[in-house]
Amino acid sequence: MPRFEQFRLRWLERFLNRLDRAALRRSSEPAHLATGRRGERAAYFYLRHRGFIVTARGWRTSRARGDIDLVAWENDTLCFVEVKTRTTRAVAPAEAAVDTDKKRMLRKMARHYLRQLPARDVPIRFDILSIYFEPGKPADFELFRAAFGWE
Repeated sequence: MPRFEQFRLRWLERFLNRLDRAALRRSSEPAHLATGRRGERAAYFYLRHRGFIVTARGWRTSRARGDIDLVAWENDTLCFVEVKTRTTRAVAPAEAAVDTDKKRMLRKMARHYLRQLPARDVPIRFDILSIYFEPGKPADFELFRAAFGWE
């Protein structure tokens, strides 16, 4: 990624984080929803810094329940990314929250998304991005590429 693009992306990320912190002070949104929203935004910038091209955030269709957190291209592979955000590692790893039902829903959503593409025979994968916002520590990201498949 060119240096100017990296600078612009970092500036935008910092600006949005400041706006979000200001909005949280005035919001009555439950903490777990705010954490999830913060995690999805951080995931977007994490992937962008690593060269992914994000084409959709929070993608939904009226034909199925749920959403796909991020849809992105890494080179020639289309990635459906499920983001899981936690404020502690004490209970269970964040990626453990992607259970059989969640995988089934993501596969169904991915099929609907793929129907919209002009070329349907592109390589795809399902990734899980775990993010930990532990107090007093920098955010920690763990990307599990090809965390599960169509089966």
